[in-house]
Parts: sequence; structure tokens; C-alpha cells
Amino acid sequence: MKIAVFGATGTIGSALLPVLARKHDVVAVSRSPHDGSDVSWVVADATDESAVRRALNGVEVAYYLVHSLGASDFEERDLLAARTVAHAAELEGVRQLVYLGGLGDDSPDLSPHLRSRLETAKKLAAGSVPVTTLHAAIVVGPGSAGFETIVALVDRLPAMVCPRWVGVQTQPIALADIVRYLEGVCGKEEAMGESFDVGGPEVMTYREMIERIAVLRRKRLPIVEVPVLTPRLSSYWLHLVTPVKASVARPLIEGLRNPTVAKDERIRELVPIDLTPFDEAARFALR
Repeated sequence: MKIAVFGATGTIGSALLPVLARKHDVVAVSRSPHDGSDVSWVVADATDESAVRRALNGVEVAYYLVHSLGASDFEERDLLAARTVAHAAELEGVRQLVYLGGLGDDSPDLSPHLRSRLETAKKLAAGSVPVTTLHAAIVVGPGSAGFETIVALVDRLPAMVCPRWVGVQTQPIALADIVRYLEGVCGKEEAMGESFDVGGPEVMTYREMIERIAVLRRKRLPIVEVPVLTPRLSSYWLHLVTPVKASVARPLIEGLRNPTVAKDERIRELVPIDLTPFDEAARFALR
């Protein structure tokens, strides 16, 4: 089967490519040229319909892993890209679109980032090509902005003064597991037009996640929660002590006020896998 992956150079895309290439003819789509022996690379911006159509020629399944975090107008860019890819997929006869969105986007009080993820899913589904949407929380793996932010906090600070959002629950998932779920829904009729929550085997607070990474790093990290540090102020503070730019951290951190916990487990029956415990996934990512 011929498959296209938009966002092929990102954390998820780059991990997904070799897995798909074991069984399929894979077209990796990026905005700049790349080389690879197992996949074919195509240069295309997701907002350029003619380029997207060329990338989708003969493709049966297309993965949409694109986002514009870091840009001041990321919401507008993401909507334009989703609309463009959905229309091009329809014109080229693509059978399935697979999209990775965020858990927590059904809250009435959405952050700009989570709202953008929700609107992107709607734009992709507005065409005639059935969309399979997976909703995930923080991905535990190298290159994941959320995970690397937490690791940097643990490594660089002797203590932490945190806002109350560190008590919000989340359900992190290992990079290897999200890749297996993405591969598992490829071409699967039961998944087409459906939306699934995906999460790891453990629900924890962000504070618990920080404390467990500190244990893995063999560090003692006292944490004091205060009510006055807003998510927006937190993002600027993070910019000072982590490698993640404020323009990326801000929309991510503002979304932490929303619990990101899976509300259904239908994906576990559709794609049965053994989920990776958090500590194991974190150890692997920290190597």
C-alpha cells in the first residue's frame, strides 16, 4: 500500500516512517529536501495544494502530523494546511486520513493550542475522505517538546515553585506505543471515520511526572505549589530554564489546565498492544 506522511521530520513522523516502511511504500512529505533509503522524500508545504496533490498521487492512506507551533499565527496556519490537505486528498482519491490530535480538546474552556487541534480535526473531516483521529496527551520520547521541557526543569533547577496546574491529571504515552497505534489503524475499515482516545497505562499528575523523572535522574527536587503563577507566566518562566522557546512552550503550557485523560479504551480492542509503563518509556527516552 502507498502511504504518505505529512510532518515526516517531527518527533512522531520520524519514528513512524521506518515502522510503516517495513510493509508499505512510504512517501515522506516535508518542507525541505531529505534523503532516505527506506522511504521516498517529497518536498511540499501543506498549504500548497498543487504540491500536496503531487505528494498524494497514488496514495491510499495519508498521515497528517503537521502543526505550526512557534508561529504567532499558528491557529490560522494549521487551519489552512488542514483544509488544503483534506481537499487535495479528496481530489486524489485517498482512502483514509489519519490525524494525531490532543486529549482534553472536548473541554468547554480550551487553550488556543487545544482549540487549534480540535478545529484542525474538523477541517480534515469536512471533506469526503474518512478521517481516523487519535487523541493523545504528552508523548514520552526524545524530541517531544512537553517531555523535554519537564526533563530540563528536573535537570536545571534545585527546587521548583509551580502553579496549581501541576496537580492536573494526564495520561502520558510512550513514543513507541503511539507509533504502534498509528500503524495499527492504517487501512483498517473499522477505524475510518472514527475518533479514539489513546493513553499509556498510568494516569498521573504533572507533579508526579516531574517527581518520577527526578528519581530516574537521581535528583531530589522539592516542589512548592503556589496559586498565582498562571500558565502564561509559566511559559515565559520555562523559556528561561528550558531549551523550549516561549512561542512553543506558551500554547503547550496554557493547555495544562485541561485534564488530558482517555475517556474510552476502544482503541485497546481495535489495536491490542502491551502498553509501556511510564518509567520504562522515560528511561528509554533519557538514554
